Amino acid sequence: MKKHIYKKLFVAVVLTLSISGCQKDWLDETNPNIISTDNFWKNTKDLQTGLTAVYKGFANPNNHALIQELARTDLAWANGYQRPANSNPYYLQIFTNAEQPINAKWAANYTTIFRANQVILAAERIIPTLKSATDIDFATKILAQARFFRGFHYFNLYHSFNGGVLPIFEDVPVNEADFYRPLQTAETIKKFFLADLEYAVKNLPATWTGREKGRATAGAAEALIGQTYLYENNFTEAAPYFKRVIDNYGYKLMPNIGSNFTTMDELNDESILEISYATGYTDNYNNYDSRDVASTAGLQLQFTGAAGTYFGAVVANWLIKEYRNDPMDTQDERNYVTDKTTGNKRLRKFSLRTSWSVAVADDVDMPYYLRAETGQAALFNVNMTCFWRKHTNWDLTRGENILSPGKVRSGVNERLIRLGGIHLQYAECLLELGDVDGALIQINKIRKRSGLQLLGAIGSGEFPSSDHDNVVYTKELLTNHLRYKEYPLELSAEGYGCERNVDLRRWGVKLDRFKELAARRYYATDFATKDELGVSVTLWGSIVTEVPAGDPLAKSSWNEFQEAAKNYNEAVHAYFPLPNGEIITNPKLYEIVGN
Repeated sequence: MKKHIYKKLFVAVVLTLSISGCQKDWLDETNPNIISTDNFWKNTKDLQTGLTAVYKGFANPNNHALIQELARTDLAWANGYQRPANSNPYYLQIFTNAEQPINAKWAANYTTIFRANQVILAAERIIPTLKSATDIDFATKILAQARFFRGFHYFNLYHSFNGGVLPIFEDVPVNEADFYRPLQTAETIKKFFLADLEYAVKNLPATWTGREKGRATAGAAEALIGQTYLYENNFTEAAPYFKRVIDNYGYKLMPNIGSNFTTMDELNDESILEISYATGYTDNYNNYDSRDVASTAGLQLQFTGAAGTYFGAVVANWLIKEYRNDPMDTQDERNYVTDKTTGNKRLRKFSLRTSWSVAVADDVDMPYYLRAETGQAALFNVNMTCFWRKHTNWDLTRGENILSPGKVRSGVNERLIRLGGIHLQYAECLLELGDVDGALIQINKIRKRSGLQLLGAIGSGEFPSSDHDNVVYTKELLTNHLRYKEYPLELSAEGYGCERNVDLRRWGVKLDRFKELAARRYYATDFATKDELGVSVTLWGSIVTEVPAGDPLAKSSWNEFQEAAKNYNEAVHAYFPLPNGEIITNPKLYEIVGN
């Protein structure tokens, strides 16, 4: 599917269909070169063509606004070229409804909903006319995919905007007035998209094969339903959905966590919902057009630490510290390397999860942009001490611009939901339902995959021979670990964008979290190394260290999230506001609220 599902649509048919309600008379003639509702939506081929446009809409990175969503949480520092100064409105918690990314996210999601509605209405009309069981099954699967994506995009909007109070489109507008819809209650919106997802569970296959691999599945729909209940802290309802996703669909944790972050092993056994991209270029679109098959809006360049790039999202200092201190299992052979200088076997400097997730200057065991050591390939200096590897092509090229010069695109698929995250969300449900031991089992599955020290008593659990931290975990202690270590270290900068904000919001901790982090201070020390030619170099201010209170270094240290701690207002910033574009153009927006 990666190479085929995003084929260029015949003249973008679903966007250009004539939906005029004008009546014909005997003077009208049909132009055979114009596609309209009179000569389209006739058969299953038309449905398949329309569905392709839905998948294209799903692939638009504006649906997720990942950079902005990261910046509004505790995970990222985000601004321009230098730390610690920052003017990013999301990081500072001063964004308004006039921000372009907020308007773009709203528009992108509703555009895909509009396309899905066209397919849904056509399929519901065409299916009763079909005679063969094969055609009926084929068309039903198309209908189920379209309803999945309508459900997914309303799920996305519901958790991102205005407390979930939104306009509903369940039909296709025919004239201008039809585009103006009032707001519906959050409960109405939730019932609407859950009905779509439940339909998808019943009518989509568990897996697709061959060229169809990567399409929406019943497992993805169940995962989204489970997350809907989890995000309401309804753990009793969420837990069975997560358990079915884990047990019933054949998903498996990949042996290497890095299989989830690069072009290798795409659409793998751990993937539940994934956007396929390729580096091919569609000539009739410009280099930055989101309709191009491989456009990712410069995401790769904003995540890398290469010279001349704009740092759209950089790992927050507290999270860098956690990655640097991710403890390894000394019994796991994967954690040992041969020292390049001495030739002796030694423990890796950083965990596999750390090395595959982020780039830190002194990671001498992991290549970066085809250099032997991480510190040789990026501008680790003056407090820029860490960059996410996720979303980038560090394993394929010496630079993103070299891979696709001038085109700002990438073939790295975006993994929106993967089994690793579902294990952790199931662990949270078990924990909240009082099953601490069951939660430990789920968390330790994730930790074992990356060769990490396991949680709990020595010799306990599913992997007794692995190192354990020998801590007796209470519900409170394990909850804190899950929220501020396991979730962020495993899943940072992944998904459909809003997950971390949803978590902080539903836990009721976002303002307190900003205040806590604002009180921490950091200092960056230098790192002496050698460049690719063997010449000794110093990476100034490249290794972040937290400074204890009263330490002399505190005078020249810096902190983060001070402005967020001052500016964050739950009533204003917990959700993105209704975009000003919608407010200005929709006269019915506040006319009535559904029951």
